[in-house]
Amino acid sequence: MSVPGQGTAPGAASGDRVALVTGASRGIGAHFVRALREAGWTVVGLSRSGGTDPDGAPLLGCDVTDAAAVGAVVDGVVADHGRIDLLINNAGLVEPELPLWEADPETWWQTVVTNVRGPFLTCRAVLPVMIAQGGGRVINLNSGAGTRERADLTAYCASKSALARITGGIALDGAEHGIYALDLAPGVVETDMTHSMRMHEGRTDWTDPGDVTAIALAFADGELDGFSGRMVRAGADSLDTLRERSAAGLGPDDRALRLRPWGPDDPLAG
Repeated sequence: MSVPGQGTAPGAASGDRVALVTGASRGIGAHFVRALREAGWTVVGLSRSGGTDPDGAPLLGCDVTDAAAVGAVVDGVVADHGRIDLLINNAGLVEPELPLWEADPETWWQTVVTNVRGPFLTCRAVLPVMIAQGGGRVINLNSGAGTRERADLTAYCASKSALARITGGIALDGAEHGIYALDLAPGVVETDMTHSMRMHEGRTDWTDPGDVTAIALAFADGELDGFSGRMVRAGADSLDTLRERSAAGLGPDDRALRLRPWGPDDPLAG
């Protein structure tokens, strides 16, 4: 894994980089698996039910909300490959679109558990590996829903806002260890999940999966480290512009979740 000023991280030749991708059996996760493999990465895919990835390679069965299962899988990946250079937390859920007072409590909470506890547990298991090897990168699949309220997706919005705080914390704590973290909002890619959502009924303007994977590959290659702890959105952000902004540097609030004061006289403005 490349680290600014050092090329690839100690012990990782450019063709030996290892990526761990959750939710890899279908949808955006499957696109990540294929794009990384085509770029020369060794890819280990996780799926709750196992099975195979888009290239027919076996997936490791793992419930990412189960701490013991996650720990065992990460230990196995390190035993087999010696390192983990990139973690993509793609596994996620969205609840039925309903007002909060009509939501089923178990379904609502399971959305939060999957979208927050899952990335927490995988990061908790993988980050010590990255620290020991001299660096690494984490991509958390976020959403524009994490930056605003929706009347009918309170669990999903809450979970994605929380995920942004995890990403930001990793970026702050991990910087001295050569670890970078990115919130990647994929836009609206045509998947089983998006087709299940009432808000996308009749949609024809889908985000190109290639735009999503291009940003992921650029971040994995160290081209967007200036966005560590921040959010980018495939389909809206130009990759060339992201590269330029990353090199130029961002302000402390750029592309981060922040409270917006009503003006300079707001006591919270400082």
